[in-house]
Amino acid sequence: MNIAFIAHDRKKDEMVNFVTAYEQVFQGHALYSTGTTGARIMEQTQLKIHRFMSGPLGGDQQIGALVAQNEMDLIIFLRDPLMAQPHEPDIIALLRLCDVQGIPVATNVATGELLVRALQRGDFAWRELVHKYKPGEA
Repeated sequence: MNIAFIAHDRKKDEMVNFVTAYEQVFQGHALYSTGTTGARIMEQTQLKIHRFMSGPLGGDQQIGALVAQNEMDLIIFLRDPLMAQPHEPDIIALLRLCDVQGIPVATNVATGELLVRALQRGDFAWRELVHKYKPGEA
């Protein structure tokens, strides 16, 4: 599974705590993140994460490109609903792409925990079929 982590500045500590709590679940998956969030997670865990640019510098769009190509399976995006973001159009575009491609995305820890528990149970096996029968590939 390809899993992405994104967290706004005031949610980075919460993301680090969340990923640390479920580190064993995330091992063995391909992990991606925006710049600072990924660095913070790797400082506190043994996980290896492919880091893109910081969100405001295009990291959200880089992850969005993977979503558009149906290469992302799950996104944990801890948004700060109380702070205006200068790159809000990028955020909305990413969430729209997730809706278009049917990619599960959690925007808070409560939903993130439900998705991670589903990941533990193997409830995302349907994503393997998406990859197996991707148009243009045999």
